[in-house]
Amino acid sequence: MEIIDEENGIIAGIDLGTSTSEIAVIKDGKPVVIPNKTGSLITPSVVYIGKAGKDNKPEIIVGENAQEYLLTRPERTFAEVKRNTGSDFIYEVDGKKYKPEDIQAMQLKYLAECAEDYLGEKIKRAVITVPAYFNDIQRRCTERAGVLAGLTVERIINEPTAAAMDFGLEHMENESKILVCDLGGGTLDVTVLELFQGVVDVKATSGNNALGGKDFDEALMKYIYKSGANGGKINNPVSAARLKSEAVKCKIALSDSEEYNVLLPLFATDGGENITLEKTVSRSEFENATRGLLLKMKEPIQTALREADIEAVNLDMILLVGGATRMPCVAALIRDLLKKEPEQSVDPDLSVARGAAVQAGIISRAFDPDGEIVLTDVCAFSLHIAAAIDGVYGMRRVCHEMIRRNTTIPAEASYITHPIRDYQNTVTAEVYQGEYRDPENNSYLGEVTIKNLPPKKRESNPIQFTMKYDLNGMLNVRAELLSTGKAAETDIDMTNAVMRVSGGLSAENWKSCPISKNYRPLIRKAEKFMDDLNEETDIGDIKSDLYNFKILEELDFLVEAIKEAIVLDNAERAEELKDEIMEILDDEE
Repeated sequence: MEIIDEENGIIAGIDLGTSTSEIAVIKDGKPVVIPNKTGSLITPSVVYIGKAGKDNKPEIIVGENAQEYLLTRPERTFAEVKRNTGSDFIYEVDGKKYKPEDIQAMQLKYLAECAEDYLGEKIKRAVITVPAYFNDIQRRCTERAGVLAGLTVERIINEPTAAAMDFGLEHMENESKILVCDLGGGTLDVTVLELFQGVVDVKATSGNNALGGKDFDEALMKYIYKSGANGGKINNPVSAARLKSEAVKCKIALSDSEEYNVLLPLFATDGGENITLEKTVSRSEFENATRGLLLKMKEPIQTALREADIEAVNLDMILLVGGATRMPCVAALIRDLLKKEPEQSVDPDLSVARGAAVQAGIISRAFDPDGEIVLTDVCAFSLHIAAAIDGVYGMRRVCHEMIRRNTTIPAEASYITHPIRDYQNTVTAEVYQGEYRDPENNSYLGEVTIKNLPPKKRESNPIQFTMKYDLNGMLNVRAELLSTGKAAETDIDMTNAVMRVSGGLSAENWKSCPISKNYRPLIRKAEKFMDDLNEETDIGDIKSDLYNFKILEELDFLVEAIKEAIVLDNAERAEELKDEIMEILDDEE
């Protein structure tokens, strides 16, 4: 049975990887990985941005053909972009700036086009996988990449969970405790789960978003260069690209062979001379050069088992996923650590995309209900509201845990608190993700503001914050003023708050967007008001200054948010923000 919804079309499963990406669909009840335009099932996660043509649009090349430009046009070619997901990192070509999700959108669009060519059907919907240890900001940026590629992202699921679903589809009757070790190009994920009667029940997950095959490549590059060219930093981008390519070949070869001969003629050193860089690397040399990286895998494995409350001896299976697990040293480490032989019962390169397709099949009801897999997943990080408490050393902020890490999702929790002071008009609660009591040690996600509190004593104004973590691992926070029996004035959509913090959304080009004409006069009026208020603020009048600052802060947030809604073509959200901006402007006139 194919995933074809007459209204919305096919749902694809996509593994958007650091080094490679794949796309799959369900056909006749089975996941099928679709070849790209060169006929390969595996597409390098590389994007080349060429010069703009007559239509002012740059030439975009993705995959194997883009990979060739890493050597010849490295300044226009981008690889391993996933490592920067959710950050403020900017790529620039011909004066135009691109965020990581902009580049990833090009990859997703290419994969969708490959599937459309292969299936003869339009791809509008997708399930996209992310590392289990991706935080909320990174998940939202991945979702936005899908939106920019023209896709409705039906679900964001964790990569090791997807691999387990691929395995589970062929082992519906199995009852087993499984540890999935997913070492990909850029990240390590370790997930402990139970499989029983078609249910994939995730118990715990851990990982390291800064450990992957890329790091082994770089360690090997340094070793080769130090041995063959007397060390130093490689500043020449073409030389660095050549050495990276050869190091990858060396790493792959050493998975099957005991040694590999690196040979790079006319290699430009930092000293300006061209040498022949030659070095025979043995497997033992490679493993010694990367031993520190390998040992970093121990802690996440032990943490996942501990938090799942499962001992290694009780594991029925250890599944290796991700291309980097082909390195013999990975299996050896796990064998020594857990005293059990790991297995590659699924394809380490394709199983994540296949599992994403299985999840797509569940969403579209492509499977027989009696033979359907059921998934329960967990959140990877604890979620908090930052609350102020009056302690021995005075007033300070601490994190109040709402949802604990490795809680099965979807999850919901509520917390009732009060304003800090009597007769307080506005309360702002910050939302954090992490494992610490001090907010400064956690990741700030955004904030929730409840306004226009009745002028009462603090104990008479209880406020309930409700946090919901959905199946996509995305967060929604709601505030409610209990003293009035009504919902808070603003039902918070975390997307805008998170994107502002993460730098994940640029509003620079909002004026050129289709719905912008409906909001330009309001935005001009709000920006002029803010300019005037800045000039009129009496620095000597503290009360006036604080009042004006709060208005400026709120208006600035709302104006930026409405621009972002315009960029996303989200008219409903823009209308909500328009009403809030007009209310402030009307009150201040």
